[in-house]
Amino acid sequence: MNSMSVPASLSSMMAARRTPEQARAWRRLLWRERLSSLWAPVCIAALLMLPYTLLIEFVPAAASQAQPVMKGLGLLLVAYWLALLVGRRVSSKWRDARLAASDLLEQDARVLSKQPVREKLAPGVAELIAEQALKVEAASVRGDLGALRSEVGALEVLTEKHLGAFRKESSMDSVVGFAKLMLVAVVFRSCFVEPYRIPSGSMLPTMEIGDQVFINKFIYGVRIPFVNVVPFVIVRPPGRGDVIVFNNPLDEASDFTKRVVGVPGDTVELFDGVVHINGQPQPRESVDSAFVVHNLTDDGQWYDQQESLYRENLGGVTHSVLQTPTRMPRHEGPYVVPEGHVFVMGDNRDNSADSRHGLGITGYGRTEFVPYGHIKGKAMVVWASLGHRGLLHGLFGGTGLRLDRFFEPVR
Repeated sequence: MNSMSVPASLSSMMAARRTPEQARAWRRLLWRERLSSLWAPVCIAALLMLPYTLLIEFVPAAASQAQPVMKGLGLLLVAYWLALLVGRRVSSKWRDARLAASDLLEQDARVLSKQPVREKLAPGVAELIAEQALKVEAASVRGDLGALRSEVGALEVLTEKHLGAFRKESSMDSVVGFAKLMLVAVVFRSCFVEPYRIPSGSMLPTMEIGDQVFINKFIYGVRIPFVNVVPFVIVRPPGRGDVIVFNNPLDEASDFTKRVVGVPGDTVELFDGVVHINGQPQPRESVDSAFVVHNLTDDGQWYDQQESLYRENLGGVTHSVLQTPTRMPRHEGPYVVPEGHVFVMGDNRDNSADSRHGLGITGYGRTEFVPYGHIKGKAMVVWASLGHRGLLHGLFGGTGLRLDRFFEPVR
């Protein structure tokens, strides 16, 4: 076949045959389907999260005004998702038929997008498939389930008859496309943002058990996994007061969340629980001598933990810490932080396997620092939480959806 007579792609042939009214109706249907996907509220939340994360990182004072708005939007998105979930059960037959139609149309479009395939087809075949595809589209727009099933069946017969020899190759293209998508997802997760679940109470009350947080992986520099190297800093190195997620250098199967207390060159000491950095005490005040938080036993049972609550200012970062006055050591340290490492502690000071206690591996009294190359990123914001006495907690042993934790900045 002469290259000048090769038919256009399926999408362009269909577009050329639609009337303006048909084109508008088809666009409306596509938008309805996008907005009725379970991914729609997730994508909207992700779009909202980007500017909110930038705001709380670079304009912290604005978080108090932005957070209530984000929480309200978050509740609406949860209700949206639940409504879609119920709706999918009601309209399952229609959804299945539309899914079959969409899959077949996409497969035909992939096959016909290749000029060598179109050159091998008999004259008029591509146009015939385009006409039948428009009938499938019209039945979809009308919402006629019986007609949709009939037209999809007719398109399947045409596809198998004329494109059957090329469908195997198209399936391989799908696998390659999926592999590319996964690669993009892995690169994005490795370089920019990664979700992380808080599994323990070592960071109470700043982060609660079951909090789902986003980690900013870009701020400190792109970490190369497995070799645990950060070739260069992008925004800044880890700073005092940052809450970080890191791969435990003594047990690489474990990820920990702690607060950076000392940076390279610092000498850290604690006197009666008060942090001293390079000989300077960090401001700290008592807030509540009988503060109650909710912790979790190893077998998954919730229990109340009563501690003294303090507000600590660490390098300009004000945050809460818990400590039991009767348990705190009179003196801890000095800990001299080596180059390329940080010294970390949990905010739940008497219940944390941190740098003072061998990161939970080498034991109490053994100092262990965290190398830069093991830091996965900075905890930024709680985007969801499955914690103590949340929504529907009675059905799940005291654990439920904590709506009050939505979009909580990590300070």
